[in-house]
Amino acid sequence: MKETNRGSFSGQLGFIMAAAGSAVGLGNIWRFPYLAAKDGGGVFILCYLILAVTFGFTLLTTEIAIGRKTRQSPLTAYKQFHPRWGGIGILACLVPIIILPYYCSIGGWVFKYLSLYVTNQSEQAVADEYFSEYIAGTPEPLIWMLIYFFITAFIVFSGVEKGIEKYSKILMPILVVMVVGISIFSLTLSYTDSSGVTRTGLQGLQVYLIPDFTGMTLKSFLLVIMDAMGQLFFSISVAMGIMVAYGSYAKKETNLMKSINQIEIFDTVIALLAGMMIIPAIFTFMGMEGMSAGPGLLFVSLPKVFHAMRGAGKVIGAVFFLIVAFAAVTSSVSVMEAIVSSIMDAFGISRRKSSVIVTVYTLIVGAIVCLGYNVFYFELPLPNGTTATLLDLLDYISNNWLMPLVAFLTSILIGWVVKPDVIIEEVTQGGVKFRRKWLYIIMIKFVAPIMLLFLLLQSVGLI
Repeated sequence: MKETNRGSFSGQLGFIMAAAGSAVGLGNIWRFPYLAAKDGGGVFILCYLILAVTFGFTLLTTEIAIGRKTRQSPLTAYKQFHPRWGGIGILACLVPIIILPYYCSIGGWVFKYLSLYVTNQSEQAVADEYFSEYIAGTPEPLIWMLIYFFITAFIVFSGVEKGIEKYSKILMPILVVMVVGISIFSLTLSYTDSSGVTRTGLQGLQVYLIPDFTGMTLKSFLLVIMDAMGQLFFSISVAMGIMVAYGSYAKKETNLMKSINQIEIFDTVIALLAGMMIIPAIFTFMGMEGMSAGPGLLFVSLPKVFHAMRGAGKVIGAVFFLIVAFAAVTSSVSVMEAIVSSIMDAFGISRRKSSVIVTVYTLIVGAIVCLGYNVFYFELPLPNGTTATLLDLLDYISNNWLMPLVAFLTSILIGWVVKPDVIIEEVTQGGVKFRRKWLYIIMIKFVAPIMLLFLLLQSVGLI
């Protein structure tokens, strides 16, 4: 396909907003806070920040540069780099194909909870079994998944500049303002429980930010590092073909180094603020016990926190789930775009036809995922010791197997086969300075492959 048929971002700001919108999704608003809570708050934050400016920076730079250099989506880009390594592109394309249907199912849950707060029915969400009973229901999760997906599909159908870029420029500034506002409010909270103990949001902030290594063993610290590294895949949207696709839409005059730095900063700040929205509030109303809620933090624990805030809780809950909805949509748009662009480039068909194909696929598989809690319910033991439903299984295959594998193979390809100079040359076009060049070379050749191999082995339960 000609480049004009593929489309492109209008400029650097459009590229940054779209890439940041992809990165700032459920991974940051939902997954980051519960991992931070599980892994001791400040210890997780410290590990994450160090990895973000080293490991995350390396993967983000690599994928965006691959995309812009080849002007291709992930399915075809890797083959252009090296004919024998085109299989990475197939694996990278499989990740969004697997993720999109279940991501839209979760997005539907978010829309449902938003509707509860907007229509003054938030009391329902406080009940202990409400969430499990809701997802086990047959028609309603399907309806909300459809609503969520059609919003995503509409933006992708509209194209790169008039769809993805346009709506990213609208949604991202609104999201930032709301996240900052809720974060500040969370720090002002104070609550005295039935035993007379008073906890505040500022105390929760200390738990969140200050590292506490008390009682931490080497094994548990290594697990925190692995969690932080796994979170980076979601936080910066790497190893799933998205940044390769978005990089292919970046114009040659775009300063890649500046853009990558800004995406990195934007994403990290939003992730930290997401934790500031949630963890101080959870600590204030539920204490340290509430910090162990895990994946249920968003749909089970937080409604109880909003309920404890009384009148203000309904407003805060509505704004919060609106934030999550915005973040989810900007990310699912990027996941769908990675698939659509791959089909366009591989088979030479139009955006409209490619989008229709992806729409039909997502509606069918998304419906099956929604029914995975009732009609198609099963429990399957996984190698990492957990028990999975259908959604969990898809999540496990994409996140625990494919994403670490794609990132590992990419680091080997760039570090040892085609050499880092290929990426460096693309990044420094037009005289752009690559200030972290030596860090990039060391990371892509040595550190990243070793870390990713450990993550892959740990993810599949071998270590």
